[in-house]
Amino acid sequence: MLERNEHTVVVYHRTNHEIGHLNILGQLDLAKRTIWASDSLAEFDALLATERPDIVHIHNTFIVISPSIYSACRKRGIPVVQTLHNFRLLCPPSNLFRNGKICEECIDHSLLRAIQHKCYRGSTSGTAVVVAMLGFHRVIKTLERSVDRYIALTEFSRDKFICAGFPADKISVKPNFLESDPGVRLQSGDYALYIGRFSPDKGLPTLIDTWSKLPKEFQLHIVGDGAERAALEMEARRRQLHNVQFRGFLSREATLSELRGARVLVMPSLWYETFGLVIVEAFACGVPVVCSRLGAMAELVHDGANGLHFAPGDSADLAQKMIWAWNNPSALENMGRNGRQDFEDHYTSDRNYRMLMEVYEQAIQTRGHLRSLPIRQEALQLP
Repeated sequence: MLERNEHTVVVYHRTNHEIGHLNILGQLDLAKRTIWASDSLAEFDALLATERPDIVHIHNTFIVISPSIYSACRKRGIPVVQTLHNFRLLCPPSNLFRNGKICEECIDHSLLRAIQHKCYRGSTSGTAVVVAMLGFHRVIKTLERSVDRYIALTEFSRDKFICAGFPADKISVKPNFLESDPGVRLQSGDYALYIGRFSPDKGLPTLIDTWSKLPKEFQLHIVGDGAERAALEMEARRRQLHNVQFRGFLSREATLSELRGARVLVMPSLWYETFGLVIVEAFACGVPVVCSRLGAMAELVHDGANGLHFAPGDSADLAQKMIWAWNNPSALENMGRNGRQDFEDHYTSDRNYRMLMEVYEQAIQTRGHLRSLPIRQEALQLP
């Protein structure tokens, strides 16, 4: 998006696949690098010296980059924007979810609770490393000294970070967006659709239990894959749910085709979700969303306007909502049109570009730089 609007973008990217299979010494070195990676710091500082950027926008430093790169930006006086894609800065596993339910103990009490519960991949030592990284940088105030603006994806996420002690005046809300418009569907479909990971926080057992309560003509397509797929398919067979189809992992175009053919998109997540881009994709296609009344989902989906809410994990409540949806096609069509309008108003690339440039300008002013970034004039004319 930035390059299309004639900005020069230099990407510093590393992958955790670099870690590979480590021996004991390698694991000890990784623990140290998670907290402070000197190699990333040296590379990044050299990049800043060469490129002399107007602003640095950081998305993720965990694991191999580490928060060490913030110090390079601070040393050179370069404004920093940090997007809060998940809750990692508050919660070692990043999702505020444990043992099948929401958990905010690390916010309400101490990060040490995470070590007690082995929250990061079920490992005491692994969790201790993440806690040490977060704790160390809190003590030396890395984020406080280096980050000029934060981007939260929703008001809900912003509120969570403020409750955890982040400065309210530094956090802007800018949602994710679609770079291209997938196109609105021509007519309503005849099945409900789930798209996403197969993991405990996504609430897929709620879907299976719901469909055991619904008439056989109510079809459900499940797009995605993961470790839980075999168990879910077995449970669907045990309950003789022949109206539930597991479609597996599909290409983006095939997934959008499934979405355009759906009556509704269903999101039964048990965790807050930090955004849920698939909701915006559904809106763009004119498909209403039925979601858990929880976190970002409940903020994006307006109950009765562009979709429906149900109580998280409550298959009986979801079944009632699905029966209503099947029996009220004209109301559902209207919700789809409202969702499409929401997409056009809030989640297009042009709209998002203007919002991002406003955040960049605020960061530059905070750091005390005199110059501003050139902004494409057409974007400035957006309402």
